[in-house]
Amino acid sequence: MTDSRRAILLAAMLGTMGTLHFLVPRPFDRIIPKALPGNARTWTYASGAGELGTALLIAIPKTRRLGGLLAAMLFVAVFPGNVQMALDAKTTPSRVIAFARLPLQWPLVAWALRVRGRRD
Repeated sequence: MTDSRRAILLAAMLGTMGTLHFLVPRPFDRIIPKALPGNARTWTYASGAGELGTALLIAIPKTRRLGGLLAAMLFVAVFPGNVQMALDAKTTPSRVIAFARLPLQWPLVAWALRVRGRRD
């Protein structure tokens, strides 16, 4: 896979997830850590906007390095939400899936840093 294609796939993934934050915000609201101040929906929309903006930066070759760095930071920043989702899971299968998902966040960070490291 080419570096450019890898970057576009990351941008598409982030763009899709960012769009879902606005189209179906309720599942995202539920995973906002309760320790964060303010309304969960505000955090949902802010993180969705962050994902959309990061996707755009990655999609444009001239801003891809910045976008890759911001994507890596975003993946680290949303990790507590993923932990919250695992802790709040109501059924054993959903809890197992949520906890199994947690280590997958780190390959996303590596992917973003790899995109950042490339100069197209």
